[in-house]
Amino acid sequence: MPVAVEDIMRLLCSISEERKMKAAVKHSGRGALVTGAVAFVGGLVGGPPGLAVGGAVGGLLGAWMTSGQFKPVPQIIMELPPAEQQKLFNEATAIIRPCRSSCWRCWP
Repeated sequence: MPVAVEDIMRLLCSISEERKMKAAVKHSGRGALVTGAVAFVGGLVGGPPGLAVGGAVGGLLGAWMTSGQFKPVPQIIMELPPAEQQKLFNEATAIIRPCRSSCWRCWP
């Protein structure tokens, strides 16, 4: 029986929900840039202690800027366009498809 794209999408969503997975969509790079910039300025101004303080302050600022910018993975999967869902489907079925080799049986 062929496996439908929707079934694989539900399987992947179920796995990601079970593991409570979340992903940053676009804003992780901005948070990292802010963290690095503040740490750099802190290092220039205060040397090694300034670098430590700048890294801590930059990390807090980056975390504050990106709060609320993380989406649950199931939401991301279900919002994918059909072409991307088909690509994900093909990759997932390639992994879970039983082996056809006679020397190794993946599934009993």
